[in-house]
Amino acid sequence: MDELRHRFTAESVARALDVLGERWTLLILRESFFGVRRYAQFARNLGIPRPTLSARLKQLVELGVLDRVVYATEPDRHEYRLTAAGKDIFPALVILMRWGDDHLATPSGPPLVLRHQPCGEPVAPQLVCGHCSEEITTANVTPEPGPGYREG
Repeated sequence: MDELRHRFTAESVARALDVLGERWTLLILRESFFGVRRYAQFARNLGIPRPTLSARLKQLVELGVLDRVVYATEPDRHEYRLTAAGKDIFPALVILMRWGDDHLATPSGPPLVLRHQPCGEPVAPQLVCGHCSEEITTANVTPEPGPGYREG
């Protein structure tokens, strides 16, 4: 176990979960990916308590995941748009969706299908290596200290 100790020092999964690992946050991001931008739309679509929605949107803006942008004046009205950092979360949500479809779907199938526009087929997401394009699995990766590793 000692040779894997580096995994627990400022580890990126734990840091990402500190930001994104709450149900409402992930659902707000899901809605954002499917075009929702306005506070009232989030509230209606999610059935989220308004104080919770306000707090989560504020946090996502502070963390640079969403931008709060004026879309009307007198009075000022805002909408929330994904930043580049926010858009980078999309693959993680698609993989979560795939897992839910594979392990939690009803016998009739998944409730939502993503269609890949260039080829017209339903998306079958997989995680692949950016160098060789081989699928990444638990059997073919090894954790090792990276450039940000610090001895604890």
